[in-house]
Amino acid sequence: MTDARSDSLSELLGGRRGAVDATIPPLAFAVGWLVSGNRVEWGAAAALLAATLVAAFRLNRGGKVTAVVGSILAVVAGSLVALITGRGEDFFVVQLLSNIASALAWAISILIRWPLLGVVVGTILGQKTRWRRDPDLLRAYSRASWVWVFLQYTLRTAVFALFWWTGSVTALAVSRVALSWPLVAVVVAASAAVLRKSLPPDHPGLRHPRAPELADKSQ
Repeated sequence: MTDARSDSLSELLGGRRGAVDATIPPLAFAVGWLVSGNRVEWGAAAALLAATLVAAFRLNRGGKVTAVVGSILAVVAGSLVALITGRGEDFFVVQLLSNIASALAWAISILIRWPLLGVVVGTILGQKTRWRRDPDLLRAYSRASWVWVFLQYTLRTAVFALFWWTGSVTALAVSRVALSWPLVAVVVAASAAVLRKSLPPDHPGLRHPRAPELADKSQ
């Protein structure tokens, strides 16, 4: 019988490479903005150049085209917003809004009993919706998903909103890095711990959803 501990949530979710790559354009924007004397055009140009170089590198290493294109589009969107408003901090508005949307989406998914952590991991494991028919897994994924709501998306929203409101471009860039993979690693570890503690001792693990009648007998 496979212990739930053997199912590495970090290995299943991955994402370190993408999270690191996503921090390079914002840093480039801040550097270009500072070096040019707070000129948004230079910051945007630096961010777009950095995004293009990262995309080329990842494609050359066999990265997924959809992920690469998505990353570039996010940088393009942030650059356009900043260029239109003329405010350097607005380059990070897209990131701020995406975290607000993510917090709401994850919270709603838990309330309607479709926790997104279960959806993501279940899809990766090829389980489709079988995990939802296991009451123990459904409960565990629901509890662990709250970790993502508060420790990742709500925290990011609060920090980004504070620095955006005060117009601190450098602080936004630094927090963008600090709240990327380092925070994701903490969130993955914390949610994995919640998953492990939420499952009964005799549960076979994330890879083996149990039928409802088997779950009921274990209570």
